[in-house]
Amino acid sequence: MERELLSRTVDGVLRRSAQRVPDRIAVRYGDRTWTYAELDAAVSTGASLLYEAGQWTGLQEGDRVATYAHNSDAYLIAFLACARAGLVHVPVNHHLTGEDLDYILRQSGTALVLADPDLAGRVPDDIPVRALRDTEDSFLTALAEPDPYQAERDARDLVQLLYTSGTTALPKGAMMTHRALVHEYASAIDALDLREDDRPVHSLPLYHSAQMHVFLLPYLAVGAENTIVDGPDPAVLLDLVASGRCDSLFAPPTVWIGLSRHPEFATRDLSALRKAYYGASIMPVPVLEQLRDRLPELRFYNCFGQSEIGPLATVLGPDEHEGRMDSCGRPVRHVEAKVVDENGEDVPDGTAGEVVYRSPQLCAGYWEKREETKEAFRGGWFRSGDLAVRDADGYFTVVDRVKDVINSGGVLVASRQVEDALYTHPAVAETAVVGLPDERWIEAVTAFVVPCAEVTEAELLAHARERLAGFKAPKRVILVDGLPRNASGKILKRELRERFGDR
Repeated sequence: MERELLSRTVDGVLRRSAQRVPDRIAVRYGDRTWTYAELDAAVSTGASLLYEAGQWTGLQEGDRVATYAHNSDAYLIAFLACARAGLVHVPVNHHLTGEDLDYILRQSGTALVLADPDLAGRVPDDIPVRALRDTEDSFLTALAEPDPYQAERDARDLVQLLYTSGTTALPKGAMMTHRALVHEYASAIDALDLREDDRPVHSLPLYHSAQMHVFLLPYLAVGAENTIVDGPDPAVLLDLVASGRCDSLFAPPTVWIGLSRHPEFATRDLSALRKAYYGASIMPVPVLEQLRDRLPELRFYNCFGQSEIGPLATVLGPDEHEGRMDSCGRPVRHVEAKVVDENGEDVPDGTAGEVVYRSPQLCAGYWEKREETKEAFRGGWFRSGDLAVRDADGYFTVVDRVKDVINSGGVLVASRQVEDALYTHPAVAETAVVGLPDERWIEAVTAFVVPCAEVTEAELLAHARERLAGFKAPKRVILVDGLPRNASGKILKRELRERFGDR
């Protein structure tokens, strides 16, 4: 198995399933349905369009092709067509505009953008753009005339630039090879119990690595029937579950919170849902407890990692939650992980330090960022930037991002512990805790709270002080309408610090 993975390619994952179960439904999107054979043929035609046809700008191997679009079957086909044609796919957050969009397209050296019509006008005029779908001359429309493409690709070739979320600095393009992603697919299938008789729904953006590489592609690898929807609308997801069309769902904590707060969550028959996956950001323990109380038979999996590792690094399985619900689990099959101090030396179990990885799933570095690559891969291990503790049984618990730890009066405070304390208050819908500059405390522990009921700052401060040591309790609570987030649902604490740091 390990030797076989060394030669596999991303598009080859689909081809193998098409050979094994050609007539099984692979993907549903809206009114369109693709069998595995049809999907594989469409990918080959798409590769021909991109690589050989002059009207598609005459691309060459290694050129970067960006997809700037919403969820659809066309998005998936475009990615796999790039992989088959030897092009490097660049998924772009469809919320980006202006300088943010311009930065990624130019930093990656994008030669062509496949865009949804409603987004195409945002692309800079000097970068070629073609409609992905919904027009007479779109990429999707052109797939109607089959044009097989047979070239073989090397598993060591780059297949995608996964741009980091940019929560602390400008995004960096993690260079992913076929080999890295295929190893990650094998890890996901194994750790997440992905099966061909599952009925997964993919609602998060396909430009985000978790939905595409932890779920959609691995599920195509096992031959499952996949449903792609436009977004994580709670009403739509509840309908799909209640109708029996969805028994497997991945969502970040923000979406699970939204589902649990939906008026119909308590009354709909959700017994068809068998597997619940969460990740992308830390799940508050009180929220997880509420979900488990409502759906006691539902099997929960905590997925943790980052773009640079494909992105799955650790998993906490459904039989491992008891007694460690704040843990992100143990490393998946193809990942080695350990906890080190600032000098890169191993720390004892039970001691907080930075998580570092060694794995065939890792990126080959950052696109045109030599110094950042050198810094990230010091000593042969990838520095994750996550502060965590490992216990004697090998389970990891993320404490914070290294850059988000709060120095309050010379004592380090992990924001997650403060957030979990606040989540036990019934009026707290969401919260984020950061350190803001303070003359006395260096950084004052400050909580931003999105309320779901009437509550005052004084009430929340008193609630936190009852549950936390004095130095950990917030010095201030700021009530807000919402929290800034990136595409994956991660809260942008950097923006909170910048916006409120001088107040």
